[in-house]
Amino acid sequence: MLIANPQGHYHFLKGIDPYSCGVVADPGYEIVFVTLRSPTSWKEGFHLIDRHLEKAECDRTSLCSIQLRCPAPYPMQGFIDFNETYCQVLKDWGLYLDNLNPLARTNVSPAYSPPTEPQMHAFGYIVKAESDQVKPSLVVAGAGELRDGVLDEAGIICRGDTSPEAMRKKADYVMKVMETRLDGLGARWDLLNVINVYTVYPIDGFHEDIILNRLGPARRMGVHLHDTRPPVEGIDFEMDMRGVNRELVL
Repeated sequence: MLIANPQGHYHFLKGIDPYSCGVVADPGYEIVFVTLRSPTSWKEGFHLIDRHLEKAECDRTSLCSIQLRCPAPYPMQGFIDFNETYCQVLKDWGLYLDNLNPLARTNVSPAYSPPTEPQMHAFGYIVKAESDQVKPSLVVAGAGELRDGVLDEAGIICRGDTSPEAMRKKADYVMKVMETRLDGLGARWDLLNVINVYTVYPIDGFHEDIILNRLGPARRMGVHLHDTRPPVEGIDFEMDMRGVNRELVL
C-alpha cells in the first residue's frame, strides 16, 4: 500500500525499519538523483546532503532515497546493528512518519577497491517539477534474495549455493520483487532509466530470460551490472531501479 508523505511531497511503499520499498514523487513534483563523484563517509555524507538541500532551498523532508557502500557484507546481526545507527540519523532529522521509515535505500559492498568504512554514494530528493508535463519519477529500493525482506538468514533463497541454477532462482525471486514494487508504486517499465544488478557471480546464463525479457520497454535502457556484493553475508544477488528526469553528479 502506498503511504503519503505530505511534507516530503512523495508516496512510499512500506518496507522494514532500515528502508521503505520504494518512493514515487507526487504530481507536480519530481526526484532529483545525485551521485557523489567522490564518495565520503556516510555520516559526513548526511552533512553534505544537508548543505546541498539548503543550497537548493529544499527542506530535509525532501530527502527520499539513499545509496550506501559498505566495506564488506555484514553478518546479519552486524547489518541490524548498523541499521539502528543509520535510522537514528533519519529520526534525528525528523524524517520518520508515524514510526515508519519512508526513505528508499540501497546498501552494497564493492568487490573492487571497497571502502574502509560505510560511505555515502548517492541520494535523491524531491523538488517542484519544472513542467506540468513531467513524467512520474520513482526509486525502487535495493532488494536481494531474502524472502519477504525479513532480516533472518533462514529466509535467504538457496543460501550457500552459488551454482548457475541457484543464481537463476535468486535472480528470479529478486525480479519478482522488482515487479511487485514497481506495480505497488503505480508505475510502469517505460518510466525507468536505470536498472542496476549487484552481484559478483556470472549472470550470462539467465540474464536474457530472467531479467531482460521481463523489462518491457525499459529493456532499451540496458542493465547496469556492478561487481558488487549485497550487504549481508549469504545474499548473492541484488537489484534496484529508478526512473528520474534529472540526474546530477556532485
